Amino acid sequence: MNANLENIKDKKILVVGLGKSGIAACQAMVRLGAEVSVQDSKREDDVDPQLVTFLKGRGVSCYFDRVPCDIGIYDMMILSPGVSPELPFIKEAQEKGVEIIGELEIAYRIGKGRYAAITGTNGKTTTTTLVGEIFKAAKRKTYVVGNIGVAVISASLDAEEDAWLVTETSSFQLETTRYFKPQVSAILNLSPDHLNRHHTMKAYEEAKAKIFANQTEGDYLVINSDDKECMKLAKSCRAKVVPFSRKQELSFGAYKAGDSIVIKTENGDIIEICKVQDLKIIGEHNLENALAAAAVAFFSGVEPAVIGKTLAEFSGVEHRLEYCGTVDGVKYYNDSKGTNIDAAVTAVRAVKEPIVLIAGGDGKGQVFDELIQSFAGKVKKMILLGRDAPMIEEAAKRAGFTDYVYCRDMDECVRTAAETAEKGDAVLLSPACASWDMYANFEQRGEHFKNCVNRLER
Repeated sequence: MNANLENIKDKKILVVGLGKSGIAACQAMVRLGAEVSVQDSKREDDVDPQLVTFLKGRGVSCYFDRVPCDIGIYDMMILSPGVSPELPFIKEAQEKGVEIIGELEIAYRIGKGRYAAITGTNGKTTTTTLVGEIFKAAKRKTYVVGNIGVAVISASLDAEEDAWLVTETSSFQLETTRYFKPQVSAILNLSPDHLNRHHTMKAYEEAKAKIFANQTEGDYLVINSDDKECMKLAKSCRAKVVPFSRKQELSFGAYKAGDSIVIKTENGDIIEICKVQDLKIIGEHNLENALAAAAVAFFSGVEPAVIGKTLAEFSGVEHRLEYCGTVDGVKYYNDSKGTNIDAAVTAVRAVKEPIVLIAGGDGKGQVFDELIQSFAGKVKKMILLGRDAPMIEEAAKRAGFTDYVYCRDMDECVRTAAETAEKGDAVLLSPACASWDMYANFEQRGEHFKNCVNRLER
C-alpha cells in the first residue's frame, strides 16, 4: 500500500518520542506539509539545542516533559518504538478517535519499494544484515533499515518502486502496524522477551505475528520449523510458508543436508547454496540465521550462486562473534557485544576450536559461576582485565579452573593471547561484562581489540 501523500498534507500529527525514528518521522511529516507537533518526556534543556532550533524553525510545536492539553485534536499520533501505547495520554487519544501508529507503518504508507522484513527474539540484526548483503551482491537497489539503527522512513520516502527495504522489525514496531505488508517476511525464533511491555507471551507473539498479518497467497513467510512456537503462529498465515531447519530434512524450504545448506523447491528440486564449513559466522544459532537469510533471498528471486557466495564471504555483524582474521594459524573473534554472562556463554559454545578467552570489565553485579561452568574443557586459558576481573577469578577458583592471568589493558591481553595460543586455537574476546570501566562503549572496546589483532599481523 502506498497511501496518497495528499492525505498527509495539512493533517495534525503528533510525533511521540524523539529518538532516531521519531526525528526521522517528524522530518518526513514536515516535508509532506503536515501540521506537526512533537512530544518527549525529556526536559527541553536535555534535548540537543540544534534539534530544538530545527524543530521550532519549521513551525513544529514542541511539548517537552509535558503533554498537549487537548490530545483529541490530532488526526494521527506516530509513536517511536520505545514509547508504550499504554501511556494514559495515548490511550486517551485513541478513545477520542486519534489514529495511533508507529514509524514503520507510516513509512510503509507514504513510501515506495518492496519489503523483506525480519523479526524474532534473537538473530534479527545478523540475518537482516546478511539479507541486505545478498541483495546488494545481486545488484538490487537495497536499503537496510529498521530496528538495526536506520529509521525506515528515512529511506522509504525516496526509494524507487523497484528498491528493496530489508527491514529488521521488533515487536515494538510491529504492534503499531495496520497495513504493513512485506513481500517476504521471516520469523527466526520465539522465546520470552519484553514481557514488561507486552505482559504475556501470548501478547508478545501476537505482536510478532503482525509481520505477516496482511500478507496474501503471493507473498512468503520464512519461519523456523525447529521452533514449535513459531510453527503455531504460522498456522494463521495466508502467505506461502517457507520453513527452515538445521535439524531435519524438509519436503520444502531451506535446511542442512549433510554438510550443505540447501533449498528444496515446491517441485522437489534440491538446490545447493553453499557448504556449512564455508560459513565464517560460527555457532548453531548462526547456521539458523544463514538458512533464514538464504530462504528470504531465494524466494525474493535472488540467484542461488549469489546467495552462496555472499554467505561464504559474510564475516558477521560487527562486535558479535565477528571473525577478525587468522594469525599464525590462530583465529581471532571479537564478541565485545557479549556484555553479560549469557552472551559470553553462547560465544564460548559457538567456537569449535580450543579457546583462549579474554574476559572482564564492569560486571554489573553478576556472579560468574555459569560462565566458568560453560568452559567444559573448551577454554584452555583465561585472560582477565578490568575492574571486576577479581570476581571472575573467584568463580574460577570455586570451579577449580586455575589457568588464568591478569593483564593491564587490551594490548597486553592480545599479546599474551598470541603468545599462549597454538595453531588450531581461537582467541575470543567475550568479556561477559560491560565496558564502562575502561571504554565509552562496547564498540570502542571491540575496535581496540581488532586494532591490536591487526598489529599482530604486521
